[in-house]
Formats: sequence, C-alpha cells, structure tokens
Amino acid sequence: MLDLKEISYQPQTGERKLIDNLNLKVNENEIILICGKSGSGKTTLLEIISGLTIPQKGKITWNKKNFSSRQRRWLCGLVFQFPERYFIGTTIGKELKIGHKSLREKNIDIVLNKVGLKKINLKQPPEQLSGGQQRRLAVAVQLLRNPSILLLDEPTAGLDWSMKNDVKNLILDLKNKNTIIIVTHEPALFNGIQSRMLILEKGKIKNSIKENHEG
Repeated sequence: MLDLKEISYQPQTGERKLIDNLNLKVNENEIILICGKSGSGKTTLLEIISGLTIPQKGKITWNKKNFSSRQRRWLCGLVFQFPERYFIGTTIGKELKIGHKSLREKNIDIVLNKVGLKKINLKQPPEQLSGGQQRRLAVAVQLLRNPSILLLDEPTAGLDWSMKNDVKNLILDLKNKNTIIIVTHEPALFNGIQSRMLILEKGKIKNSIKENHEG
C-alpha cells in the first residue's frame, strides 16, 4: 500500500500551497483517477509521489516502510504529459536502453509485447510513431525499470479518439499487474477501469467516488 500522510508543498516562489495537508492511501495493484481543475496540484502530487519534488511536510510509505524521495524514484515510473517531448534516443531501441548498463533483448521483447508494440521497428526514430504509439513507448520505457507504481499524467491529452482508446486498452492490459495512478481531465474515458476517482481542489482531496461494476 502507498500511504501519504499530511503532505504539504509550496514552491519557493508560490503564494500558496499546491498540496495542503493531503492524505491518500492507494492499495497495491489498484488503479485510481485523480481529477481537478488546472492548478489544483495534480501534476505536483505525481511529482511528489515519484520523488521528483520534495514536500515541506508529511511522510510517504510503501507497504509500511518509509521511502525517501530518492528511493521513490526507483519505486515509481512517471510518464509525463506529452512524453514524446522528452524522447532523447535517436531510435526506439536506443530510447528503451537509456539508463540501463545492460538490457536483455528478451526483456525488451516482453515489455514491448505488454504495451502492444510487439512488431515495432527498433531502428526507426520515436518521432515516426503515431501519438498513441508514442504514449505506449513512454510507458514501455518506464516498465523496463520495473516500477511498483506507474504514474500517468494526462495520458490521453492531445490524442484523437482512436488513439485515446489505444491508451485505455494499454491500461486495461496493465490492470492487476501494477499500482496505477492516473491524472486526467477525461475521467469518463476510464469508466470501468479504476476502483476510485479522487477530486483534487486547491491541494486537498475533496471527495472520493468509488466505482462499482459487475461482470
């Protein structure tokens, strides 16, 4: 279980707290949505969970063990909004291998199969992929790090409907295999996938809606 207790964060140049005494518990292999208006602190919350941003107050534990920001960088895989802007490999193969001293081809094949890019040409540039494929590649890059928690920041932003369904199907394939936290402006797209939807407003979680689906 991921457990955030009384987390607060205010940028040095900010006039108010982006995250204000926030408490959150996420079960292992649970998928939750975090929704809210722009400026409500959603992306900041993902950056805190992933260890990229250090809060001024609060404690974060994973399975009841304290995890420092550095440890959380290994624990989590964060896929940014518009991840294609962050690709630095000249080919898909090189992009997948960034940060790894050694990486077995078998592991790459397994992950590419998992994200639906099984027959992709590893020698082509990431820029030649469709928007949906680029999101899948960004997820594959993180899965190769074997994270316990996958954080997705607006994974469907800027995509047409067919590509949005691509991303939805990818998350369905990962269901029950990873703890997944999704920040989104399009919660309806993920109906039936998540267990809970949280509303973040002015750095606080205002309410939680539990999804009950049969079948």
